[in-house]
Amino acid sequence: MTFERQTLDTDLTFEGPGLHCGEPTQVVVSGGTEGIHFRQGTNRLAAIPENVTDTSRCTRLGEIGVIEHLMSALAAAGITDAEIEVTGRELPAADGCAAPYMQALLDAPRKALGTMEVEGLFARVYEKAETHSVAIGRGEGWWRYEFLTGERWPSVQDFELRLTPERYAEEVAPARTFCFSEELPHLEAAGLGKGLDASTALVLGVSGYENAARFPEEPARHKLLDLIGDLYLAGLPPVLLNVVAERSGHRANVAAAAKLRSAVRVQASG
Repeated sequence: MTFERQTLDTDLTFEGPGLHCGEPTQVVVSGGTEGIHFRQGTNRLAAIPENVTDTSRCTRLGEIGVIEHLMSALAAAGITDAEIEVTGRELPAADGCAAPYMQALLDAPRKALGTMEVEGLFARVYEKAETHSVAIGRGEGWWRYEFLTGERWPSVQDFELRLTPERYAEEVAPARTFCFSEELPHLEAAGLGKGLDASTALVLGVSGYENAARFPEEPARHKLLDLIGDLYLAGLPPVLLNVVAERSGHRANVAAAAKLRSAVRVQASG
């Protein structure tokens, strides 16, 4: 499998409250030539599964939280190389989704960096347990997420698409972070979600949404958004894969990314 390497030919700056901490944060995305790296002060970390330090409520790379929404947009936009400077503890809430990132990436000038050859992935890669599953294979960009809550509403949601930058921008990127109504007191007590409000996060009540949803199956779409971002830690463009996931969260996604990364060999040329 061969794909084109692309980077930005400009700097993109995003600012706002951190999604969980609520503190002022800034992220600057610049061109790169060595894959995707995040920098916080003097610390520079490659965006790979081995550098993930926490997967509770977000994906944390080193000391930088909530990288998954930007990673998802980079993956869908086809940006393979970038340097990302973060000021603050985490990335901005960015409307609780990936839409602001994706639109800026689509509008930005780019620079070609040659090609990347991927060898391996001769068999499907699985991350499977009693509570979740992620199945990854060589493919044409078909992605599906099954959001299952048992007897609790909504019980079953699923969303599937063949990924293109345009379809991602319209159908996945606007899907927001969500929580169950019974979780709200615990999230508040834990000091989480301070950068979100009723317009930037979706609340799932016991029998329906408690605020306006952007899509009928918005939670399934947001979980797919997270999945794309977490699996991009393996360094493979999502258009080269077919992926089906059920009930997976950040921990399972990152574990799947680690297995995927170990199953292939990626070599740059040009």
